[in-house]
Formats: sequence, C-alpha cells, structure tokens
Amino acid sequence: MGSDQPALGVIGGTGIYEMDDLKIESRLELDTPFGPPSSPVILGQLAGTRVAFLARHGVGHVILPSEVNYRANIAAFKMLGVDRVVSISACGSLRIDYSPGDLVIPDQLFDWTHKRERSFFGKGFVAHVSAPEPFCPDLSRRLAESSLRAGGRVHAGGASITIEGPRFSTRAESNTFRSWGMSIVGMTTAPEAFLAREAELCYAVMAHVTDYDVWHLEQAPVSVEMVLDTLNANTRLAQACLVELTRSLAGERICSCPDALRDAFITRREAIPQETLARLRPIVGRYFP
Repeated sequence: MGSDQPALGVIGGTGIYEMDDLKIESRLELDTPFGPPSSPVILGQLAGTRVAFLARHGVGHVILPSEVNYRANIAAFKMLGVDRVVSISACGSLRIDYSPGDLVIPDQLFDWTHKRERSFFGKGFVAHVSAPEPFCPDLSRRLAESSLRAGGRVHAGGASITIEGPRFSTRAESNTFRSWGMSIVGMTTAPEAFLAREAELCYAVMAHVTDYDVWHLEQAPVSVEMVLDTLNANTRLAQACLVELTRSLAGERICSCPDALRDAFITRREAIPQETLARLRPIVGRYFP
C-alpha cells in the first residue's frame, strides 16, 4: 500500500469524524461503477495514520438502511486503496449479558434482508466468495483490543443478524432471533460485510448496544430516542477506539481477506461480457490485467 493511500476506512455517522485528533485534508465527491457513495469521503490524518471516513446514511442521515448503496460505498474505499474497513453501527441486544452502552465486535453474521444488492457480480460474470468467517478475524481482534484500551465494555464475539428495516422488530421476531442463537440485531451489516469480502477488504464491526430490542419485558421497547442517546454518549468512546486502532495497523495483512477472490471465479474468462468486466475492474482488476 502506498503512503498516500488510507490505511483505514471508517463507515459510520457524520459525527464520528468530528474529532480533535483528526486533521481533515480533503472531502472527495467520488463516483464508482455502481453509482455515487452515500456521502463525500473525508480524508485525513488520525494519530499519524491516513484514514477515510464515509457517512453510511448520508450527511444529515437521509438514507434508509434499504436505500444505502452498499456496493458504491465499498467500491469507493477500494478505489482509494483502502484495505481495512471498520463499520460503526447501532444494534439491539438479544442477550441479557450484552447491555446498553456495551460494545460488541461480532464474529458471525446472519443476513435476514430481502431487497438489497448483495454482490458486485452478475450480468454474465459469476463468482462464489467463501464466507465462513464473515468478519476479518485479525481486524476484529485488533478492534476489540483497541476498544478495551479506550475504556469500553467490550464483548468479542457473537452472531449479528441484519433485518431489512426501517421498522424495529416485533416481539415474535425478536424472540425468534434469540432462539436461533443471535446475539445482536441491526439493519446495515449485511450486505456490507459480504461486499467487503468480495472486494478483498478486511472488515470488522464496532456495534454499540443501544437497547434490548423488544424481547425484554422489563425494559422499554427500542425507540429512536434510545438509539440516539446511546450513540451520542458513545461518540467519544468510538473516536478513542479508532485512535487506538490506527496505532496497531502497521505491517502487511496476515489474514485471508486479501485473496478472497482467488478461487471464487467460475465463469470462463472468454465468456465474461466486456462491459461487465469493465464495470468490475476496481474489484477484480488484479486478476484481469
């Protein structure tokens, strides 16, 4: 990776990059073969490390979870040379021991969405990426350790389920997710994590527990007020976690993420439409020089 390329991409709210330790260098209005990303990309220096920030729901939070152009967001980071991505998101707890205010670094993911573009591939080009571990184990470990050093109450591990939204779960749904062994519930991690895998990026999630969803009968059901109160209270913690994380990113990646596509292609090369290949060039370019 070149010195001018960001070492870390961060997907979160617009407030996450409003931090004293960040020296903003530029705001890039990008376009990708999959359309524009959710917001301009903020480039800057954080603790001596070049980073890129993107607001998943747009500036001012104007994009529904189902409306987010996840492919464009991941493609934008790929085009900038980012190779590690951290998602900062809210979640509801499906376990009594994962309390509001806690941080969860999940290690498993269940996609319960039904109306989103889940892959960069298609239109004559087929690839099947392997995803038994949907989050990068190495980046997730570094993120958990950084969160602990920053003073967070951290749970390393757990299964995250992504629902379509924008509504919150019914009690029947919430109890069903618990019976399946899910730990947290949110609206944005899928297909984001799987697209990052297709783009051969390391990807990890810092999930902020804002509520007990609706299964806990002794607690008030989840509301927008609950979510915003916890996220606002945890903003400085999230920022401190990122500072700690950037200090641990030196060196080459030691996981399998950089080669996720190596054995994923199934379409014969001569059968791939040139228009499709051109569109996918930012994702597959190193395999099709």
